[in-house]
Amino acid sequence: MKIIKKRYLRQIKKGYVKAYSLTEILIVLCIIGILLLMVLPNQTSVIGQAKAIEAQAMLNQVYGLQKSNFYRFSKYSNNLEEIGFEQEPTVDEGGQAVYKIEIIESSNDSFLARATSVTDLDGDGNFNTWEIDHKKLLTEVVKE
Repeated sequence: MKIIKKRYLRQIKKGYVKAYSLTEILIVLCIIGILLLMVLPNQTSVIGQAKAIEAQAMLNQVYGLQKSNFYRFSKYSNNLEEIGFEQEPTVDEGGQAVYKIEIIESSNDSFLARATSVTDLDGDGNFNTWEIDHKKLLTEVVKE
């Protein structure tokens, strides 16, 4: 133990301490950065899919509310408030919802509701859009 201490003190006196150089640390950080850049683009599709689940859930809720309205009044409504759907504030309004829900068309025997993304999730210029109809056919109209 005393030998190690003496050796360490001798190195300090000489100005040498065992450590990594700045160049070695920078090389390691560059390698980590390159690996992150390779992984990040693959993660954007996962994020887009997770956010699309929000649209699907909200459209399924609209479908259920429309069906309930149809059983009560024998027609589908063209007003979200009338069926009891409350749109959460979107991210551009300071909220957390990524999709804006709207009823495109409705009649006595059919309806079409749409969820449109308010932000471009992957930066390609396309805004993800989902639609649901009176048959509960959920389709992705514009892919992200």
